[in-house]
Amino acid sequence: MTEKEVQLIPGTLQSTLLERTANARRCGAIHSLPTTTEVIEQNGILFQVRLLQALAEKERVKATPSNVNPFLPYDPELFVVRISPTHMVLLNKFHVVENHLLIVTRAFEDQQCQLTQQDCEALLIGLTEIDGLAFYNAGPEVGVSQSHKHLQLVPFNPTITPLPIDPLLRFPQSDGMVDAVAGLPFRHVGSPMDPDWTNPEKHSGASLHASYRKLLGAAGLAVDPTVGSHRPTAPYNLLVTRNWMLLVPRSQECFEGISINALGFAGAFLVKNEQQLATLRRFGPVHALQQVTAASQ
Repeated sequence: MTEKEVQLIPGTLQSTLLERTANARRCGAIHSLPTTTEVIEQNGILFQVRLLQALAEKERVKATPSNVNPFLPYDPELFVVRISPTHMVLLNKFHVVENHLLIVTRAFEDQQCQLTQQDCEALLIGLTEIDGLAFYNAGPEVGVSQSHKHLQLVPFNPTITPLPIDPLLRFPQSDGMVDAVAGLPFRHVGSPMDPDWTNPEKHSGASLHASYRKLLGAAGLAVDPTVGSHRPTAPYNLLVTRNWMLLVPRSQECFEGISINALGFAGAFLVKNEQQLATLRRFGPVHALQQVTAASQ
């Protein structure tokens, strides 16, 4: 199968995803990493902590050379659909949550670059087709494993719905950006999503892109006024659902050896061993998140 053979037909991403996942599983192109899950409650948030089995981690590391770009060329068995003229959807080869998608630029762009309007358009198409959590890890300090620009989309399912932080993300007005959501215990800026953005007949990548740039500015990250893809002054995580956007400035990738990406700020951690799980129990997820976010300016 080649990229040109399958372009997205509106309303079919979910069914195409399931078909391509089943095929990739049959031929061994994707690998589900087995975990056990523990809930750690802190500040009223039910954090989900997944413990990765040691053998699964060993096989994942062995199979992913750090100097290889897996998207150029991509494995055709991982290809799902061409979602826009500039982006394609691939299956996540090593995944913890089923049906984890990657929305990847067809041409190389650096993962530290700011999102473009085309990135936002592809993100909205994905969220319109599949209700879930989309996120972007910008820079090596936020848990990025590949430098080729890619957004990620994790469909909601019984294991991650609702997101642990979702009950806190209620905005006082439909068009209001806020510097701090009450009860969210780490530095962030956020805003509600316009419902029209995930309406197939109305969604606008330009509007989402403008809101994203406002969040960057509110977080103290430089926003270049010229058109195109540009680097921010500091790393960050961006989380987007059909209802809200959240941007978290970052200072470092790890807390006590535990790598934290955007999913941590949604309330979901992945630890590699019992020692890391014990560390998270001892210090608490809130403390871990606070330690890896950038200090207020």
